Amino acid sequence: MRARGQDSRQIRTARGLGVTGWVLIGLYLPASLLLGPRSGDTAQALLVLGLTLFFAVQLARLLLVAIATPARRAALFVLTASVALWAAGASVVNAGKLEEVAHFPAPGEWLFLASYVGLAGYLIIDERRRMNRPLAAWLDVIVICGGTACVSAGLLLLPVAARFGTNGPPLLLALIYPLIDIVLALLVVAQVVLRLRSDARHAAVTCAGLLLMAYADGQFVTSTASATYNFSAVLDAVWASAFALIVGSACRKAPTALTTLPRRNGPTIMVLAAAAAIVVITVRPSAGPGPYVAAVGVLTLAAAGGQLVRALNEARGAADAVALSRTDDLTLLPNRRAVRSRLDEALASHAPVGLMLLDMDGFKEINDTLGHAAGDTVLQLAAHRMRSALPPEIMIARLGGDEFAVVMPTHDEIRLLETARTVLDTLGEPLTADGIEIVLSASIGIAARVESDNSSSELLRRADIAMYQAKMSRAGAVLYDAHHDDFSRPRLQLAEELRKGIADGQLLLWYQPQVDAATQQICGLEALIRWNHPTQGMLTPAVFLPVARRAGLMLALSDEVVKHAVAAVKRLRANGLHQRVAINCAPPELLSGVFLPRLYDALDAAGVPASALVVEVTEDSFLADPERAREIFHELRDHDLQIAIDDYGTGFSSLSYLRDLPVQELKIDRSFVATMLADPRSRTIVLSTLQMARGLGLRIVAEGVEDSATAGELVAMGVDVLQGYHIAKPMALADLEPWIRDWPTFADDIALPSARESTPSNPARRLTRVQGSHR
Repeated sequence: MRARGQDSRQIRTARGLGVTGWVLIGLYLPASLLLGPRSGDTAQALLVLGLTLFFAVQLARLLLVAIATPARRAALFVLTASVALWAAGASVVNAGKLEEVAHFPAPGEWLFLASYVGLAGYLIIDERRRMNRPLAAWLDVIVICGGTACVSAGLLLLPVAARFGTNGPPLLLALIYPLIDIVLALLVVAQVVLRLRSDARHAAVTCAGLLLMAYADGQFVTSTASATYNFSAVLDAVWASAFALIVGSACRKAPTALTTLPRRNGPTIMVLAAAAAIVVITVRPSAGPGPYVAAVGVLTLAAAGGQLVRALNEARGAADAVALSRTDDLTLLPNRRAVRSRLDEALASHAPVGLMLLDMDGFKEINDTLGHAAGDTVLQLAAHRMRSALPPEIMIARLGGDEFAVVMPTHDEIRLLETARTVLDTLGEPLTADGIEIVLSASIGIAARVESDNSSSELLRRADIAMYQAKMSRAGAVLYDAHHDDFSRPRLQLAEELRKGIADGQLLLWYQPQVDAATQQICGLEALIRWNHPTQGMLTPAVFLPVARRAGLMLALSDEVVKHAVAAVKRLRANGLHQRVAINCAPPELLSGVFLPRLYDALDAAGVPASALVVEVTEDSFLADPERAREIFHELRDHDLQIAIDDYGTGFSSLSYLRDLPVQELKIDRSFVATMLADPRSRTIVLSTLQMARGLGLRIVAEGVEDSATAGELVAMGVDVLQGYHIAKPMALADLEPWIRDWPTFADDIALPSARESTPSNPARRLTRVQGSHR
């Protein structure tokens, strides 16, 4: 925290120095005009003092910002050196004796040239700091400065030397300055275009400073036509303003976030600079500064050559990296990147393409038994076999692990299946690894391009789904089937709509009545969730429950069920209706440790007795984690909640669970009830379940009662509760209450037999008596 505060004070001090610099510029111009021509020592000393103070302020400002921002410290130090060189040159020119500086160029002029080199270095290094390539940055400095000098010499040397004679070389030197200013301004613009500068506003300030320098240097050219220093205080103020702008832009606050990605400089500047260097080396005038210009050309050409060599090395390395990035190290086949590239090219050109994803069956056992070295050998042999068995135009690639891909230039499903069969037959031939003969098998998912495909991701996704279908069904090779796709775009959209629907209260409960077979009274209600979709209308659970499971919305869905069910029980009891209400609970939510506390809290908040609710669970609730399920079931009973086993007979539970778990109710699955009249086996299952449940003291509910004949048979067998469309369809709570009150008036129309009317000769009663007498 101390360092951060210290940095802030340094930045604030630097800003104050910036204001001081502008104040000095504002004082310098009127002072120079009041003092008159700079012929007296006093006036000259005052002007030199003013410039010295100005540059001292700028140097102090740069040093403070450099200390406060370590990331830019190197670039700011270069700019500090550049400003110091310019200030030193100005001091030499202005503070020397008049006769020593009357003729241009004076000894301090070389300090100005060095200052421009430093300025170019700052502009390049400051925006190259993220790339960490100092050599490349300095080569760019040499190329830009040397190229500018070569262009200036090539365009101006001969005309100036011919027109002005002995004054030509000095004038040529003066002309270089505005040209360098313009080139540096163009460099800043190019950096903005190439996204090397993230702050266009500060770049504009830097360009303004360079253009002011170009103006002042251009005015200086006209004053040096006679090879003497003859410039006004106005030019001094312009130069000072230019440096104030450049330094102010350099002391900017660094951007906190990278908004654009930088791009590399193109070859245009390097080519132009090299061409100019070749021209001046070829012409190479022997008089005046010709040898010096030729030396600059040689240096520029060498720097351009260095950049070219570096670029070629990077290009070669990039080509090798691309090749390696698209090759699997183990099998030397193409990898996932190459597959995606091939698919994207085919899709972009609307060419036919088919994709197969292959996963080895039981490969983990090979790795675990023989070790990873043997597993790698198996993968290499499998890759070699597949590559040898298929023609060259078909791409074989390894995506990772034991997963391979086959890309074919066709969307003919028959041909894709035939190729998949060839691959499976090839892999099925025995191979030897670590002295053991192994026969491989695999599962292949196949997807062909369709018109809506616009990226490889969708094709890979469909093939991956088909591959898992093949693995689950053990069918070998399976074509993609949209009906088995739980991750399709429409389902993803439905999941998002469901998420919003839960939040907006679009879910509600309908209730299906349950009738006591002995009394023919409404004894219970099963709560069934519905979704009142804004555009699709009322949706049943079969439509959206799979989507909810995939999207992780089951807990939120269960909370909605509890909220509505508890509110319904409270309302019914308040109106004198005391039927129990059954709610369904999925195994993950039941065992999560989150759902039940919310259920208890909802019951307590509503003041509803727990015994009014029945929690229906499926058999797989206690198959996954029997001990945890046992704890949960006992916890439910401790809270006076009833427990029902739903869809009984469709799972694979052990009867010992029914013996040991505190269950009050079994619900015989509708698949047995609906077929019991026509299928003797279904009838036997229902009958045996009845006898077992009666012996365990459990209540039996028969779901799926669709007609009076089935209802009569079930009552004769001794079923306790009937539920189904023959009695009533699920209905909203508003319709349920009047229906329950009117039930006695139309119960006879349903032709529901009473348990008292069942004959003693029916098998259920007979078996009960025999079993009882045996005990």
